[in-house]
Amino acid sequence: MDKIRTAVIGCGKVGATHALAYKTLPNSELCAVCDVSQKNANQFAKDYNVRAYSDIKKMIRENGVQVVSVCTPHPLHAEPTCEAAEAGANVICEKPLASDLRDCDRAITACEKAGVKLGVISQRRFYWPVIRMIQAIRDGKIGKPIIGTIEVMGWRSPEYYRMDGWRGKWREEGGGVMVNQTPHQIDLLQWMMGDIDELFGYWDNFNHPEIEVEDTALAVIRFKNGGIGQILVSNSQKPGLWGRIHIHGSNGASVGAQVEGGSSFISGVTTSKVEPAFNDIWTVPGEENMPEVWKKEDQIKSEGIDPMTYFHQIQIADFLDAVIHNRPPSVDGHEGRKTVEIFTAVYRSQRDHRPIKFPLSAEDGSDFDGRLSYVPYSHR
Repeated sequence: MDKIRTAVIGCGKVGATHALAYKTLPNSELCAVCDVSQKNANQFAKDYNVRAYSDIKKMIRENGVQVVSVCTPHPLHAEPTCEAAEAGANVICEKPLASDLRDCDRAITACEKAGVKLGVISQRRFYWPVIRMIQAIRDGKIGKPIIGTIEVMGWRSPEYYRMDGWRGKWREEGGGVMVNQTPHQIDLLQWMMGDIDELFGYWDNFNHPEIEVEDTALAVIRFKNGGIGQILVSNSQKPGLWGRIHIHGSNGASVGAQVEGGSSFISGVTTSKVEPAFNDIWTVPGEENMPEVWKKEDQIKSEGIDPMTYFHQIQIADFLDAVIHNRPPSVDGHEGRKTVEIFTAVYRSQRDHRPIKFPLSAEDGSDFDGRLSYVPYSHR
């Protein structure tokens, strides 16, 4: 079997996760890396015994690259995605697809115009407890999903924000807890509940005066299927409590998962063993006792694996298979845009003091969807 020639753009911590996946997967040949800093690229390339570049199109052309991972900071996803697509490479982009809808649309349009595939990392869709949830919903075991909630009560310390110069800044990070820490959970909610009709939300920064971006956000949602939902996400609970998604159905049955434990994983930081995800709520008739069985099974499967690397690898393998067999990837650019649309609606709702109807279109970016026009609680 011919191997797919792969490369990584952005030689940081998450770039290393992608590089390891490409080095491990049997149908991948990691051949090059690229970074705006040639020095960073050189060191990164040395670690993986590949070629280093600071020019994306040159890297793709000289190495015949077929798939690239974009692992730059969030507001810098669109430009390398467009450049790679124009050079003929398929692109899998780290979450979120972008920090605003303008850049989402640029990336999607560039890939469609070039005839290449665009995927977005959403590896929690591949967690075993999450797979059970979506399968139960699709099989009609809870009736119609009518209530969906995500609650992420985490913590980020001042030391975390000092790790990299881009952290905690609107223009460099794009946003806070919604943009960086919880796009995965937001993605799971819309995936399981379906398209949104309207959303009303608030956001703020309650106890991180050293950063610009939000550390907490709350939203209530009306879905197009008639159901309702809630988003509550925060980086303000020390030392961190949990990340959960629960879906309740029209027949009275509920399914749920804790996808983050108290010590949520921070790439390159967390050294303690991360608690595996598990199904924390399950009232499907006849299956009420299964969560304990599944938890034991998943704990056994989790032994010796790094969840960040393992589930990234599963999704990257899916993307490579999509390229080989010319099929859509499990999470494409349009799916990735939905997450950006949701957190954009929260920002705009607070700015405009009203519910936001879906779908959303891009704005001109002058106030970054309301992010730049509000003085947070901790800054007053």
